[in-house]
Amino acid sequence: MSRYFAGTGDLLRLALRRDRIQLPLWILGLTLVQTATASSISGLYETEKDRIAAQTSAADNPASLVFSGLVSGSSEGATAMTQSLLLVLVAAALMSTLAVVRHTRQNEELGRSELIGSTAVGRHAALTAGLLLAVLANVVLAVVSALGLASAGLPLGSSFAAGAAIGAVGVSFAGVAAITAQIWESARAANGAAAAALGVAFMLRAVGDVAGRTTGGGPRVESAWPSWLSPIGWGQQMRPFDQDRWWVLALPLAAFAVQVGVAFALTRIRDVGMGMRAVQPRSPEAAPALLSPIGLAWFLHRGTLAGWAVGVSVMSFSFGVVGDEINDLIGDSERTAEIIQQLGGTGSLLDAYLSATIGLMGLAVAGFAVQALNRMRHEETSGGMETVLSTSTSRFSWMTGHLVVTLAGVTVLMLLTGISAAVGYGVATGDMGAEFGSLVAAALVRLPAVLVLAAFAVLAFGSLPRLAIGLPWAAFAICLLIGQIGSTLDLPQAVMDISPFSHVPGLPGGDFTVGPLLVLLAITAALTAAGTALFRRRDLALQ
Repeated sequence: MSRYFAGTGDLLRLALRRDRIQLPLWILGLTLVQTATASSISGLYETEKDRIAAQTSAADNPASLVFSGLVSGSSEGATAMTQSLLLVLVAAALMSTLAVVRHTRQNEELGRSELIGSTAVGRHAALTAGLLLAVLANVVLAVVSALGLASAGLPLGSSFAAGAAIGAVGVSFAGVAAITAQIWESARAANGAAAAALGVAFMLRAVGDVAGRTTGGGPRVESAWPSWLSPIGWGQQMRPFDQDRWWVLALPLAAFAVQVGVAFALTRIRDVGMGMRAVQPRSPEAAPALLSPIGLAWFLHRGTLAGWAVGVSVMSFSFGVVGDEINDLIGDSERTAEIIQQLGGTGSLLDAYLSATIGLMGLAVAGFAVQALNRMRHEETSGGMETVLSTSTSRFSWMTGHLVVTLAGVTVLMLLTGISAAVGYGVATGDMGAEFGSLVAAALVRLPAVLVLAAFAVLAFGSLPRLAIGLPWAAFAICLLIGQIGSTLDLPQAVMDISPFSHVPGLPGGDFTVGPLLVLLAITAALTAAGTALFRRRDLALQ
C-alpha cells in the first residue's frame, strides 16, 4: 500500500513552494475581511437595541438571507457573522478547490505529471499532496481567522468556533475538487465543475434559510431542511457567537472522508492525463470565426463571460430589491447611515446605498477584467499563444483580440449591473422607471475605473510576465479593501486615492464631473500602450 503514496512528502514540499505567496494572500485577505467587519460592529450599532433592529430586519428580508447569510443572535459577534461569515465560507471553498485542481489536474494537463511520474512517485502521491496542502491551508485559515476575531474583542471560544466552521467548509470543498479533478480532463473544466457544485451548495443553503422560520431570543432564523444538504449551510449551522454547535463539524469532515475515498478509487481506474468523462469529439476544421484573433479570444472568454453575466445580474437585482427597504434595515442607527453615506455619497440614504452597491459591483466587474486578461498568461505558458504566433498573426493582433473582447465584456457587465439593479428596485417599488436612467448612468460612470485595473493587468503581462497573475490580483485586493473599509478606518485621503474607484462621481445622487473620468481614461490608454509595447519586445516566458 505504501508504494501508492511514495514521494508524497516531496510533492507536498513542492506544492508549498509553488503556493508560498498565493495561499498566504488568501488567508490574510479573508482574515482581514472578518476582522475589519468585527471591529466595525460596535461603531455601526452602538447599542444592543440597534443590533436587534438590524438583525430582525435582516431575518425578515429574503434578499438579505440569500446574500448576507443566516441570522443567529444579536451579540456583536453574531451580528459580525451575519455580515461576513457567508462571504468567507464561499471564499474558503474557492481557495480549496483552486488549490487542489492546481496541484492535480493542472499538472496532468501541462505534462508535469508525466515528468514527475518518471521518478519514484506513487500513483496516489499527487492527489494526496494536493489534499494535504488544502487541509493545511484551511487549518491555518481557521486559526488565524479565529485569532483575528479575538483581537477585535470577541470571545475566544466562539472565535475558534467561527474559524473551525470556515476551515471545515474549505476542507469539504477540497474533497469536491479532488473528485472533479478525476472526472474532467482539463483544469478549467474541473474548476468549473467544482464552482458549479459550490453554486448548488449556495442555492440549497439560500432556499433553506429563506424557507426557515424566525424565532425570538435573538432574533434567530431556524433553517429549513435544504440548508442541511449544503456544506455552506453546515458552516452557518455552527452558529458561532450564539450556540457554538461544535457537533456540526462532523458533517463536513465526514463528507470529506467519503469524497477522498471516491477520488482515490477513481484515480486507480483511470490513466494519467485522462478523465473519467470522455472528451466530445470536435470538428477537425475550425469555424471561420476562430481564424481571427478576436474570434479566437471570444471563443476562449465566452463561457467565463456568461457565468459572470448571470452572477452580476442576480446580485445587482437583489441589491435593487433591498433598496426599497434600506431605511427599515438601517433603523435608528445613525452610525450605519453615516458609513453608507461615506461609501456612497452625501445624498439621500437611498442614493448613497445605491451608489455604494453599484460601486461594489464595479469592483466585481474589475475582477472579471483581471481574470479575462490573465488568460493571456495562461495561453503563453500552455503553448497556445506560441502556436498562434507561428502563423501570420502578430503579437499585437493576438493581444488586441483579448483586449477587445475584455473591453466589450466589462461594458456589457456594467450595463447589466445598472439595468438589473433598476429592474430589482422597480419590482420592489412597483415603479419600473423610478431609478432606471440614474442607475444605468451610475454603472457606466464606473467603467473608466474598471478599465484602469484592466490596463494595469496588461502592463504587468507585458513587463513582468511571471508576476502577471499575482500583481493585478494584488491591485484588485487593495482597491477592494480601500473601497469597503477605507472610510470605516478613516484612512488618509492619499491612501484612498490609490483606488481608481475613489475618483469616479458618486452617482446616483452625487455631482457629475467629466474631468476625473478623462484622467482615468488617459491612464488606461497609457498603461495599455506601455504594456502592449513591452510585450512586443520581450521574449516569451513559457514558465
